[in-house]
Amino acid sequence: MDYKEMERELSHRLKKSRYEHSMGVADTAAFLARRFGEDEARARLAGLLHDCARAIPNEEMRAEADARGIRYGEVERAMPLLLHAPLGAVIAREEYGVGDKAVLRAIARHTVGGAAMTRLDKIIYFADMMEPTREYPGVENLRRLAREASLEEMTLAGLTRSIAFVLEKGHLIHPDTVLARNELLLAKDATLGGTR
Repeated sequence: MDYKEMERELSHRLKKSRYEHSMGVADTAAFLARRFGEDEARARLAGLLHDCARAIPNEEMRAEADARGIRYGEVERAMPLLLHAPLGAVIAREEYGVGDKAVLRAIARHTVGGAAMTRLDKIIYFADMMEPTREYPGVENLRRLAREASLEEMTLAGLTRSIAFVLEKGHLIHPDTVLARNELLLAKDATLGGTR
């Protein structure tokens, strides 16, 4: 399947607002890739397909993950919507023909992040948070960071915003999000000579 065929297929599978969000993430990811010297085509592809598993009803996510041998923990058991990210990576490979492991990894990590995030992982994670159709308090600050901050600074801000949002809602915080944020903070401290 080429990119245009993927677009068409996705437009049939996802509801209109989710498809528009996916197109926004693809464009935003391409912009961020250009800004940070990453492969634009890879970023656009990962952005386009990052939510391809959102066509699966939330109540079926665990069964779909089980059927594909995707391992998950108690947080995903309690909040199965989080499984759409690793499921999306499998669907992108199986149904859209994506073989690029870096693209599949970025799709799998776009919701909660994780340890040792690659530059592409960070780009997709952040693009998902602040693409043009997103509207919530603080999103304009994230868009400003996308234009002005380093990749690490903007990812740290995104992870911090995500944790604050989850806390406000009273939901479980995924340990991978905490791990990703802590890694960025520790790396920042090391760069600054451990001034924290």
